[in-house]
Amino acid sequence: MDKHEMMTYRRTLEAKRAEIIRSRNPEKIVIERAADEMDELVLANERELAIETLNRQAGLLGQVNKALDRIKDGSYGTCEECESAISPRRLAALPWASLCIRCQERADQEQRGGREDRFDIALQDAA
Repeated sequence: MDKHEMMTYRRTLEAKRAEIIRSRNPEKIVIERAADEMDELVLANERELAIETLNRQAGLLGQVNKALDRIKDGSYGTCEECESAISPRRLAALPWASLCIRCQERADQEQRGGREDRFDIALQDAA
């Protein structure tokens, strides 16, 4: 990867970091009370959605910061798992990607497999 491409990725990542920081709005988590029980449920659901959004943004911000660190240390564009090059198409779509597509698919399968196993155990325990 040449210097120009690296600078382009760095600018993209810095813009994404600024966008995430700008869009964070923790005020939506405020606990509000309503006289009506249905309104109370709606407010609680909105609060849960705001918390989930903040958690996702925090995770993405962490990935972006780690990608910027990889640019600084010279390891950007290299899969953290198998150390092969991450394809330019993948980096164009997800500049914060730390795994090549093969390793990412494997990690996704392992994550799904773990959840399915826990679900099966829970069902067996319930029976």
